[in-house]
Amino acid sequence: MKNKKYFIYCQGDILLTKEGTVPFGDCPVELKPWEKVTELLGGQVVVGVLSKPITDRPDLQMMPLRKSFHVLPAEDYQLAGKCAELVYFHQNSKFCGVCGGEMRWQTEISKQCKECGKELWPSLATAIIVRVTRGDEILMVHAHTFRDRHYGLVAGFVETGETLEECVQREVWEETHLRVTNIRYFASQPWPYPSGLMVGFTADYLSGEIELQKAELSDGGWYRKDNLPFLPDPSSIAYRLIMDWVK
Repeated sequence: MKNKKYFIYCQGDILLTKEGTVPFGDCPVELKPWEKVTELLGGQVVVGVLSKPITDRPDLQMMPLRKSFHVLPAEDYQLAGKCAELVYFHQNSKFCGVCGGEMRWQTEISKQCKECGKELWPSLATAIIVRVTRGDEILMVHAHTFRDRHYGLVAGFVETGETLEECVQREVWEETHLRVTNIRYFASQPWPYPSGLMVGFTADYLSGEIELQKAELSDGGWYRKDNLPFLPDPSSIAYRLIMDWVK
């Protein structure tokens, strides 16, 4: 089958054509420098990894996966995220955690140990992100992990034995010492960095004064629509939550 799309990765970057599209048709690189991980959609999608980035091909380019949001069609970007998660899963599931046997692909998205038969699927790290508002103000924070000067929303991973709503309350309290109420689901977003699911909520301020968790946050506060700080990338659900409130 020649009409295949090739989703090939190297150190967090995806291989694209110079025009910014996913390679289609024949394999864009020789088999030797790359490894096929799996195939999806009955062989129409090939997932692979490169041993080193392609830098000597004028017709190809390496691009950070997050940056590809701005050039790929939405369908291809979402599929690129799924393929990247499968690469991460493959690289971290070579051997069985029960008996140490070799793990082999059983389906397009799962593996099975050839020794003891244990089955394994990619795991997702679920996190919440919440837009907290107080009248005409929105709570925005800057985390130490942010690579630029943008401000985002309170977010954090769900703990074992915790509901999503309980996680919202806990994360807001831990990061800002504020209490919230009227927690409502907004939307969710696959977040393949490397293998997550972001679940978005909105909430109303209930009580408290901001006391930032200095270990995680460098700044934060209440902002109005006419004095918003630098916003997150449009590819993020944080941006969607903020713009939904602005509009």
